[in-house]
Amino acid sequence: MKKKDYLWFALLLLACVCLGFAVGKYNRPFSFNLKELKQGQNKVNETLDIIRQNYVDTVDISRLTESAVIKMVSELDPHSSYIPASDVESVNEDLDVSFGGIGIQFNITTDTILIISIISGGPAEKAGLMPFDRIITVNDSVVAGKGYSSNKIMRMLRGAKDSKVILGVQRSNSETLATFELTRGDIPNYSVDVSYKVADGIGYIKVSKFARSTFSEFITAIAKLKQQGVKGFIIDLRDNPGGYLESAVYMVNEFLSKSNLIVYTQGKAYPRSDARANGKGTCQDAPLVVLINEASGSASEIFSGAIQDNDRGLIIGRRSFGKGLVQSKLDLSDKSELVLTIARYYTPSGRCIQKDYELGKAYEYGQDLDNRFIHGEYFSEDSIHQKDSLEFRTVGGRIVYGGGGIMPDIFIPSDTVGVTSYFMKLVNSNVLYQYVLSYSDKHKDKLKSFANYEALYEYLKQQPLVGELEEFAADKGIKKRPVLMEESRKLIERQLYAYIIRNFFDNEGFYPVFLKDDATMQKAIEVITNNIWKPEIFVRYKKENGVKKSESAHISLKGSKTVIYASNS
Repeated sequence: MKKKDYLWFALLLLACVCLGFAVGKYNRPFSFNLKELKQGQNKVNETLDIIRQNYVDTVDISRLTESAVIKMVSELDPHSSYIPASDVESVNEDLDVSFGGIGIQFNITTDTILIISIISGGPAEKAGLMPFDRIITVNDSVVAGKGYSSNKIMRMLRGAKDSKVILGVQRSNSETLATFELTRGDIPNYSVDVSYKVADGIGYIKVSKFARSTFSEFITAIAKLKQQGVKGFIIDLRDNPGGYLESAVYMVNEFLSKSNLIVYTQGKAYPRSDARANGKGTCQDAPLVVLINEASGSASEIFSGAIQDNDRGLIIGRRSFGKGLVQSKLDLSDKSELVLTIARYYTPSGRCIQKDYELGKAYEYGQDLDNRFIHGEYFSEDSIHQKDSLEFRTVGGRIVYGGGGIMPDIFIPSDTVGVTSYFMKLVNSNVLYQYVLSYSDKHKDKLKSFANYEALYEYLKQQPLVGELEEFAADKGIKKRPVLMEESRKLIERQLYAYIIRNFFDNEGFYPVFLKDDATMQKAIEVITNNIWKPEIFVRYKKENGVKKSESAHISLKGSKTVIYASNS
């Protein structure tokens, strides 16, 4: 090897040895076969040197190296990945507590950057920017009418803390631009989207991801709800792709008794390591329901699996994603990162819920959710077949299954009421949301005059929004379909009300309206209200309704089309 190659190899080996993954107090370094590592490194460097010295044309060796690393990692499992140095900051930013920015939420409509909301206490608020201002220039560069993507705009607006950015802003119909100089600062990166009281004594908490700050946000939400007289909780993990395992462990700890197993991890280079509840949780006896769907993955499944396997509460929704692999990050010498699968995690009953995959076939793996839809799983539980070889039991003796995600105790089919081809055109073309932005901007003075979202909601119900949307869509090339419009009316109205309200009252107004008729939410409220949220009571309820232990039949709760998962339990 050349001297620089020895240096690169030494740095890589040092980084590998120092890398570890911890659950609880566990922390152990990687172990490598040094001979294999040297042989592999020699062959890669030898090939690159031959190409550099003998290839007919001059080539970019760094680009070849990058391609080689990407190809190597692509031959592993679907969750191992390589992050180029240029993308590391933006990739990690989503799970960090905060990032450097100006504190706005925006949307690009008719090729114009329209500010939707201002984050309280952020640089934008301090500088005097307002919702529905239009950003025309960023640091002397015109951004309006350029066809820039949202990601490109975000990269232009974000930057190092304390750095400056100058915006040219058009307000209302003014023909002149107002200039704002902002100093970028830390922008909170929230992961608990909302928490509010949904029924007498019942609180709802929506968790969108498991970031570094999620546990502290979660505890704050619980405390707020308890002050409002909440005794039972609905934790919504639908569409939550996961994040930091430790955050999920801390959150589950709030609901479990001392020494209850939460999760354990194990891998080739890692002996089994258990994470257990410490008995200091603040909600150990609170009624609990967890909501999941096919997009709930990783840390969401750790949370759900721990609750289900400990018979601590009920899981409602649809089968989760099925990710049971643990990744850890390795910093490479050029500041890029290798995200490497190092272990599997197991729920308390001993099941790994990782769905099947083949090495090097990430694309096929990514088609799983589409295949579930095609096979009808979103609409019928009968289409889901569990493997008897992956049968496990909860602490109370109920049967659960490993492989392919967490199966809910109560299955809720996907709601297709009101979903027509006309509705899908409005949504997929983004015309519905464009109308929301146009309406909100046009009537902003009136809409922001309401003291609370409830008052605005009542006002919007009196407005001819659906008719206006129909005309707006026609102008955008979507042909009027009166019959289909009537079939989708209630669904369209709910979306219009919710999205308009969000522009003025953020998630605190959006979710109560958007989830007003949500079947999964309504079932969760019913389960807690009727006190059948405890698995042992739930099992007895099923038996009293004629479901025998040996049957695989399904039953419905009164007044609902919802089916209850009733395997041998």
